[in-house]
Amino acid sequence: MTQLSIIFLGTGGSWPTVKRNVTSVAVKRGSEVILFDCGEGTQRQFQKSKLSYMQICNVFITHFHGDHFLGLPGLIQTMQLNDREKPLHIYGPKGMKKLSSQLVSLGYFRPSYKVVAHEVNDGDVLEFHGYVIRVLRVRHNVPALAYCLEEKERPGKFNKLKALELGIPEGPLFSKLQRGQSIILDNGQKITSDMILGSPRKGRKIVISGDTKPYEKIIEFSKDADVLIHEATFDSELEDIAVDYGHTTAAQAATIAKKAQVERLFLNHISPRYLNHQVLEDDARKVFKNSFVPKDFQEVEVKLKK
Repeated sequence: MTQLSIIFLGTGGSWPTVKRNVTSVAVKRGSEVILFDCGEGTQRQFQKSKLSYMQICNVFITHFHGDHFLGLPGLIQTMQLNDREKPLHIYGPKGMKKLSSQLVSLGYFRPSYKVVAHEVNDGDVLEFHGYVIRVLRVRHNVPALAYCLEEKERPGKFNKLKALELGIPEGPLFSKLQRGQSIILDNGQKITSDMILGSPRKGRKIVISGDTKPYEKIIEFSKDADVLIHEATFDSELEDIAVDYGHTTAAQAATIAKKAQVERLFLNHISPRYLNHQVLEDDARKVFKNSFVPKDFQEVEVKLKK
């Protein structure tokens, strides 16, 4: 079983405060760290966490406002100073390649390892080992993306009693069937895995909205997610300001979570005006009770469903 955890490295928006750094969310899946946004100071947030930035292979940038990407130059340079050799892949909206080229040529610095930029579009599905990343164009005041990390289906449960009834001896043949392979018994009978395994089981699903106004398409994009991480820059009393700046209120994010039937909603990109986040959490919980405002460095485990 691959362990999956979310670590909130930065939960604030616009600029850092004494309580919150700007936006960055890490997903640790097994030995891999997948980074979503990299606001200024993210490398220091890594150093204060239990994570290693050297385990990052892929970074996904939602859009090109500074509080979402200005941490990249420092992080890239710090990786080199720690003798990184493997490539770093950075994904983002159109313009990612040009921006990446600029970021790796600041001052006298040039990375000795490969930094590979990828531009992604609405509807793209990116394949990785054991999971996919889906891409949705959202409604901010600049081109912006949401991302969905969705694990691939797992084999159904192994029916040991049925296997024994079919004359399959315990041991290596059990393992082959559990991996989805077929086997041939000594009597020549062919046994396929679907004869022994139950229905395939869904993997885990995590959605990160990025900065956006409330958007109907996020509901379907987030459908049945284990975790929805949605921006909630303001409370309901400031809804007009939220609209003007292309953001969502806590209650609006909770409405999206409720309609999408997600298990848990985490509100991030908190405006610096909120030194006490309780007003946002209360605002959301009136609509969707499983709403939370995480603190920087908070870790959330996402367990597999049986």
